[in-house]
Amino acid sequence: MTLPERPSPLGKRVSLFVTCMVDMMYPDTGMSVVQILEHLGVEVDFPEGQTCCGQPGYNAGYRDEARQVARQFLKAFKDAEVIVAPSGSCVAMVRHEYPALFADDPQWLPLAEHVAAITWEFTEFLVDGLGITDLGARLPEPQSFAFHDACHGLRLLGLGDAARTLLGNVENAVIEDLPEHDVCCGFGGLFSIKMADVSAAMLQRKVANIEASPAETIVTGDVSCMTQMNGGLSRRKSPKRVQHIADVLADGLQEHNDES
Repeated sequence: MTLPERPSPLGKRVSLFVTCMVDMMYPDTGMSVVQILEHLGVEVDFPEGQTCCGQPGYNAGYRDEARQVARQFLKAFKDAEVIVAPSGSCVAMVRHEYPALFADDPQWLPLAEHVAAITWEFTEFLVDGLGITDLGARLPEPQSFAFHDACHGLRLLGLGDAARTLLGNVENAVIEDLPEHDVCCGFGGLFSIKMADVSAAMLQRKVANIEASPAETIVTGDVSCMTQMNGGLSRRKSPKRVQHIADVLADGLQEHNDES
């Protein structure tokens, strides 16, 4: 399926879609996104009517229920100029699945296509949308990182290069390799519940690869993968942890601002 073409977001107000897991478990990640956007002079608002994008119901095959949830999302963001989210998974739902979800609904399809066309994942918005590859950020001391490419963002949106470019231009950030960086961590939303044994086996392989990597910290663009991997690392009493790319970049900006 071809993704909807997007108009340039330059000079437009950003409406933050914070996503369910960020809102409930990692609000600081949402604040990191806002901090970075405002540092770049981007106006940010937060539509308070936003809820879930409908992905859990959609993935479970409950299409009518997913449409009901998605309609609320569309109503909440109907006036947005640009929508940005710190989640490749949720952005893939809106950009890739909404036009299909409402394909037989002439009332909602135009809005679904419009919203799909103005929605961006956070790092691709910075690099591909705004043309910014260097935030001028600096970490307080050298730190090594490797990337885990979350499945939905990598396979449905083609993400990967933008986050590496941004972190690669942060002073004191050293990029290392993660074996099988593009292999699923085993979360997959409902997959980890319905096929728990398979999910656990996939996680064990991912954790082993993380421990084999020379990187101190693993970076990803989805907090769902982050939660899965950090759980596995914690249970193995590993000192390594996974961070969201927005939090790492915001840390570098804070250090830069403290020195200014």
